[in-house]
Amino acid sequence: MAIINTSEHTVPADNGEVNLLIARQVEPGHEETFEAWAHGILETAAGFPDHLGYGLFRPATEGGPWFLVHRFRNQAAFQRWQDSPERAQWFANCLGHHHTEIARRELHGMETWFAKPGTTRPAPPRWKMVISSGLAIFPISLIGNAVLGPYLVDLHFVLRTAAFAVVFSTLMTYVAMPAVSRLLRPWLTRG
Repeated sequence: MAIINTSEHTVPADNGEVNLLIARQVEPGHEETFEAWAHGILETAAGFPDHLGYGLFRPATEGGPWFLVHRFRNQAAFQRWQDSPERAQWFANCLGHHHTEIARRELHGMETWFAKPGTTRPAPPRWKMVISSGLAIFPISLIGNAVLGPYLVDLHFVLRTAAFAVVFSTLMTYVAMPAVSRLLRPWLTRG
């Protein structure tokens, strides 16, 4: 197993969630063995405290890289996994699987909304993230208050705020931020 070109670009981390994106190139004919190894290491990581989930993504094109994704509650949880004997054991036993790490990226906080899978391009400057987030939050807030507001007006303000928070954060994560980051990608990635 060889590791090449794993330079990492980061922006200042906040104290939140850490997402690890790893790209691995698998030699043709060894995909099944690699997939079993990848599932094993991901399942082992999932047993660690504050591991929030994982994913394994097959190549988009034949011969393309495989992507492994780990999510951790915080930097300490991420570091426990990185330094663990369990992780070391999986890497000690991966020789002959014919796969090579070609990229690794740690994403912190809001960076995850702006990262393009398969690249090591740094997240945009924080001021661009603020503008993009504001462009996503404004229409959700406006429409949400207009549509939900009349139905929630009689709720205690704590319950009303909680309802808005759940709806708004769900729409931000799954609708608004993917759309805004896709639409503004040329501006966000410009130097």
